[in-house]
Amino acid sequence: MDGERIISGVSTIGYIHRAFEKIAEHRPYYQITPLTDRMNYCSSPINNMGWHMTVEKLLGIQTPKRVDYMRVIVMELARISDHLVCNGILGVDTGAYSGFLYLMEQREHIYEIYEEICGARLTTNIGRIGGFERDFNDIAFAKIKKFIKNYVPVLKEFEVLFTRSRIFMDRTVGVAAVDAQTALDYSWTGPILRACGVDYDVRANEPYSSYEDFDFDVPVGETGDVYDRYMVRNEEMYQSIRIIEQALEKIEKEPKGIFHADVPDIYLPPKEEVYNNMEALIYHFKIVMGEIDSPKTEVYHCVEGGNGELGFYLVNDGGRTPYRLHFRRPSFINYQMYAPMSSGMLLSDAIINLSSLNVIAGELDA
Repeated sequence: MDGERIISGVSTIGYIHRAFEKIAEHRPYYQITPLTDRMNYCSSPINNMGWHMTVEKLLGIQTPKRVDYMRVIVMELARISDHLVCNGILGVDTGAYSGFLYLMEQREHIYEIYEEICGARLTTNIGRIGGFERDFNDIAFAKIKKFIKNYVPVLKEFEVLFTRSRIFMDRTVGVAAVDAQTALDYSWTGPILRACGVDYDVRANEPYSSYEDFDFDVPVGETGDVYDRYMVRNEEMYQSIRIIEQALEKIEKEPKGIFHADVPDIYLPPKEEVYNNMEALIYHFKIVMGEIDSPKTEVYHCVEGGNGELGFYLVNDGGRTPYRLHFRRPSFINYQMYAPMSSGMLLSDAIINLSSLNVIAGELDA
């Protein structure tokens, strides 16, 4: 440091490293889901769904459209939850606390939806390989519809507090600006890449879970500074609401009661059948003990996480557990540029720059 100016720095990581990849290599596929929860815990359902889709790609499982749409709803709620935390905290770090409170109240409503769907809130362990553990009930659908109706006015109030605020703009416009080529050189993805002017979103460029059925825009910035990252995330929350509204309409046209693929050798049977049906009991035993046939191959599947491309690279040798597993955590990739960016920057600017990158420690050190 030279007074309040940073001369140089080193990014130090690994203090909470929990060796999830190695732990996963000693667990059956369905027992790995709780590990993914503990990466980006601000949007853990996206982690869950991404892992389930990776195993489904490995096993050749095709999920019904209704399951895809249900997943889209949950993932977009998680995206909103992630973005509102980032932008709310960015407000706190620039000295404005009120906007944070506006949004955090809404995050509680999202957690209540999770709770209605699966019984959990933060680390959700939501869904299963092949679909969900249960159908969304009427209360869950009612809470989802109430949330998307109430959230837009709150988000607009939040924007009134920040977007044209002279203090907020002075603290963010032009700060930590990154050009598109540099961002690509550092393998950035997600909102911070799009803020640099690169039109890349996994949902649009490599659709999964039937995202190709939805009409939505990919917000793109120009300067790649803290202010553009804020604006991109704000607009993405509006687009997520738009996607959820479409998903609710599409679900109405699908046959009711379908919430998983017809794969009895992969998907756990209902407990009542396990207690009363020998075939179901055998399937249950084989699944729980990890005795499922899986091809000797390798697959990579990625989803658009809250911070960027969240990928799962799985190498399988036909055993009951992955032979090798690597998580592509966007926070780990995005953070590598933080030290070079901070050189020559004021300490106060470095703090809000880190907030705008939205580095989640659990995802950084998985």
